[in-house]
Amino acid sequence: MAGLNAEYRDNSLLTRPQSLVAIHVVAVLFGATGIFGAVIEANAAVITWGRAVFAVLTLVLVGGALGERGFKQVFAQAHGWALFGSGAMLALHWVSFFISVKLGGIAVATLGFASFPAFITLIEWGILRERIQRVEWVRLFVVSLGLLLITPSFDLHDIATEGLLWGLLSGASFGVLAVMNRRVLSGVNAFHVAGLQNVVVCVLLTPWVFSELRTVSVNDWYLIAALGVICTGVAHLLFVSSLRCLPARTAGLVVASEPLYAIGFAWILFAEVPSARTLVGAVMMVGAIFSASLAVHRAKH
Repeated sequence: MAGLNAEYRDNSLLTRPQSLVAIHVVAVLFGATGIFGAVIEANAAVITWGRAVFAVLTLVLVGGALGERGFKQVFAQAHGWALFGSGAMLALHWVSFFISVKLGGIAVATLGFASFPAFITLIEWGILRERIQRVEWVRLFVVSLGLLLITPSFDLHDIATEGLLWGLLSGASFGVLAVMNRRVLSGVNAFHVAGLQNVVVCVLLTPWVFSELRTVSVNDWYLIAALGVICTGVAHLLFVSSLRCLPARTAGLVVASEPLYAIGFAWILFAEVPSARTLVGAVMMVGAIFSASLAVHRAKH
């Protein structure tokens, strides 16, 4: 969920077995994001701003230790508008996701976000005019059917349904972000891109959260720091490091299990027991995502 450019590789920090473990840890950390959104009492904009601040600090410190340099060159390579636009999509993705968590619960929010592959398909077909294969339309249909199954009700006044709609907005904005990363930012150092995108998030949200920062409790700041450092900065470092040994689609195949971890965490920690209909919808959606990632992985080999 960090707006990553999955094509960057450099000298490997991890061996291949370590990379496989690392990518599973990343999926767990991404799945835990909803837990933080549920327990932090601050609003979604404050959580997002704080997350981005601590993520930037983590990436700068770790990047400096690893010799990551050349942020100015990123602007020359990627164009300022692309970084700003992708950073704006990252901000919208995070804010809408945390609103979804607070309104609809962790499972609904995570599954709403998990619709992003469907939005990528629609963007590539409707806007970029790319040819979409029949099997991809089938996957889109399966994801849509899964969304219908997890919808709490079809009453827009139902707060859980409103939460799902925010989750869908989170998935749609992440879909735009993913397409921008692939089409415009591909080949640019992902470590630098992630850092600058988080800077954009901070800049855009500062006017909205400035007056509220003093009201955030100390406990919430600890949790926001953990979210930014562990689930964003460290998760990104592990993700990028694992991609130096693993094919991007293999990593994507593992990270696609994020909704399952999120639902499991919510079930264990908050007794958010999903209904049978929600579980069926979740299996359909996650199955479609796994299927797409596995198909591309097999095609590459």
